[in-house]
Amino acid sequence: MKNRFSVIALSTTSQSDRVLTIASQCNEVLSNLGIKVLIDGSLEKLRSQGLSVSSDRGIISKAKLLIAIGGDGTMLNCSRKFGSQGIPILGINLGNLGFLADIDPKDITSSLLNVIEGKFEKDERFFLEGGIEGKKSSRFLALNEIVVHSGKIAQLIEFRVFIDESFVYRQKADGLIISSPTGSTAYSLSGGGPIVHPEVKTILLVSMLPHNLSTRPLLVEAGSQIRIELENKKSILSFDSHENLSLKGKSTVKVYKAKSSLTLIHPQGQDFFASCRNKLGWSTNP
Repeated sequence: MKNRFSVIALSTTSQSDRVLTIASQCNEVLSNLGIKVLIDGSLEKLRSQGLSVSSDRGIISKAKLLIAIGGDGTMLNCSRKFGSQGIPILGINLGNLGFLADIDPKDITSSLLNVIEGKFEKDERFFLEGGIEGKKSSRFLALNEIVVHSGKIAQLIEFRVFIDESFVYRQKADGLIISSPTGSTAYSLSGGGPIVHPEVKTILLVSMLPHNLSTRPLLVEAGSQIRIELENKKSILSFDSHENLSLKGKSTVKVYKAKSSLTLIHPQGQDFFASCRNKLGWSTNP
């Protein structure tokens, strides 16, 4: 049977010796299986192994799978850059939590062999898209969350929230987190939001330190159009803590489910609740 992953790309956001060692190991395993390996500029030090650096466009056009080496930050970066273009992502976890990247470095060889043999599970996730109304250049994707915040410690901003043109509430808070289910175990969780199973199609709204006692996280249908109207104060619009836009004066932010989606590749037997037990310290007793 023809290998479905005949061309595999490697990427990272770190230049540590550990990352380079793991990338080298991946290259050795894959090359021995007759798989063509591509690397982006983040791994240019592997040129000494006979690899040449490919452009992002080259990887998008040729790669059948991308292996992201690092923590969830690396996974987020690779997901936006490559996963949103239809390339499945497999993560090797070098971070602390690693809800997206789940291959342990000590299991690289066996895990890669299993994946190449077709022993893996697919996991589909959706992106959020958003930006400032009236500015097309301000639109970006986020896999975890889009956040509107004051940008300063202990400073409130005032905003109004609308869902599908229906007024929801007016609020003073440090900000508002609009999260996907994928992001429910990230910043939203730190803000008191619920943990949402990845298969639940919803968008979460979690206020950051609201100036009242009745505000609670709100879950809406994933197809909802969310509009935030900000009062005349400076604030920041953030996408996965990566792209940050400054807002001045009265601004309107729109957030919605993006058309593009992400395919994550997991080793067989991967379980969301097991990840929660292991990474969040839940009780392990049945």
